[in-house]
Amino acid sequence: MPPRWPRKPDRKDPDYRRLDDRMNFAIHVAIFAAINSGLWFFHNLQSADWPWLIEFTGVWLLAIAIHGIYIFAIADYSPVSSNR
Repeated sequence: MPPRWPRKPDRKDPDYRRLDDRMNFAIHVAIFAAINSGLWFFHNLQSADWPWLIEFTGVWLLAIAIHGIYIFAIADYSPVSSNR
């Protein structure tokens, strides 16, 4: 069963923003894991010389770490006020 949101989804809702950001982070981690595990699998299977692979994985892992730090430590999910 997919998760259900009890009210109309709105980016102005802090709880919805928090959930949306965490779901986007989880998708980011899943894509990283799928692509990098595939690359490393073929790298090891073929004994290929891919010197760029370590840097590629490291840079992407650093990006995920920064993304995670922002989502879990820095992001402000206080209610958005509309001054109109």
